[in-house]
Amino acid sequence: MPSIPVRVMLTDLWDEFRLDLPSETPLSQVKQQVLDLGRLSADAAKYEVKYRGAQLSDETRSLADLGVVKNAALIMLPRRRQPVK
Repeated sequence: MPSIPVRVMLTDLWDEFRLDLPSETPLSQVKQQVLDLGRLSADAAKYEVKYRGAQLSDETRSLADLGVVKNAALIMLPRRRQPVK
């Protein structure tokens, strides 16, 4: 099974996580892994992932099925935006 290196920007921390994952990894597992690496105890379901500006909505699909290429940049952000004070 080939691997796909990706970079995931977690906007809660403004930090980027570099992962090298099997191409069959489901998006839901990517989200949970990023939250774990960022040491956040938040619910992964409350986050969305964007790739090339589009939201990846089917989290059961694998990175390969979603068309994620090697060294892709993903953005992970809360589904509900926080108001600016």
